[in-house]
Amino acid sequence: MAALFCNQCGHRNPPESNFCSVCGAPLDVARPERTITFHTREPGESAPEPDDDVVVNLADLPGGQAVLLVRSGPQAGLRVQLTKAVTTLGRSDDADVSLDDITVSRQHVEVAHTADGFAVRDAGSLNGTYLNHERIAGSRPLVHGDELQVGKFKLVFLLGADAG
Repeated sequence: MAALFCNQCGHRNPPESNFCSVCGAPLDVARPERTITFHTREPGESAPEPDDDVVVNLADLPGGQAVLLVRSGPQAGLRVQLTKAVTTLGRSDDADVSLDDITVSRQHVEVAHTADGFAVRDAGSLNGTYLNHERIAGSRPLVHGDELQVGKFKLVFLLGADAG
């Protein structure tokens, strides 16, 4: 089971959690018909206005399709549909997804869609790429709910449920 995100504060919790370890709000199991609300704020900021939240209805994600959602950083709220075989993220204008911040390398990370699913690979970035708070080397598989950190940006990987 993928990690559970708190609908109150957006904190990533272990899959076996019943309550958020940061704010204590009750957590529930992700279901395809469920809607997730991400609060677009940096740690230490005051609570966001409700209009600033990013809402993702999991039923709107087609089966097998994936989205990267920028949860925090200068471009919080940006949704990236992963439709190409390889999607590049970096500071360069040539990247498929341009993350405009000095903490991001020009060619920072790649997300590949393979026959086995989705995988992430650091493209030799200076600051590294983190998957669920661990620096990665080489290619690592992605599962629904994984969090990528690319410089200041935190992105959540969401995968649509397979039909049937």
